[in-house]
Amino acid sequence: MNRPPHVHGLPHPPLALVGHGPAKRPEPGPPDVTDRPDEGTEQGTGRPSGHEEPAGRPTPPEAVLYAELRERTADLQRLKAEYDNYRKRVHRDRLAVGEIAVANVLSRLLPVLDSLAEATEQGEVTGGFQRVAEALRTELGALGLQAFGAAGDPFDPLIHEAVTFTPSDRLEQAMCTEVLRLGYRVGDRLLRPAQVAVAGEPPAAAPHVRP
Repeated sequence: MNRPPHVHGLPHPPLALVGHGPAKRPEPGPPDVTDRPDEGTEQGTGRPSGHEEPAGRPTPPEAVLYAELRERTADLQRLKAEYDNYRKRVHRDRLAVGEIAVANVLSRLLPVLDSLAEATEQGEVTGGFQRVAEALRTELGALGLQAFGAAGDPFDPLIHEAVTFTPSDRLEQAMCTEVLRLGYRVGDRLLRPAQVAVAGEPPAAAPHVRP
């Protein structure tokens, strides 16, 4: 094939095969992920190969706040219980101190009541003095003072003081036959036992012990 005389120095064009156009390069397309697993991942897991899953997942902020709230609530409940116990203990201590103070004052007034009782038996408490004596007993009773001891009461060594004892086969148990001095108490606190005369079965003789 002769070259045209007016064209000089041009490179020869590449020869193409008969029946075919210029060779085309395949255009890049999306990788086929259906037939092979992704590179860098473990097959069937979807996790990157060579990467170990951490031992625990990071705690969400809401869970952290909820845990702190529960802890603070428990602290407040414990503090409230301690304060309630302290308040009850202080209240009991105040009542005990008040009872002790009242008992001490009333104990000092018992001789006055004994004198009034003796004067009443002799008929010397009359008129205005009698009204004063009754008002005094009323006020002392309002403070919790209680007198006890009467003839016919079963003898109780916890609240009675036996001054005399008369053996008697007619009584099945020891009885108070006479009250020589009244006893007094404030609530459950004994201020003074009652002095009484006691009658009842003679006590059993103690076994003789040789020296």
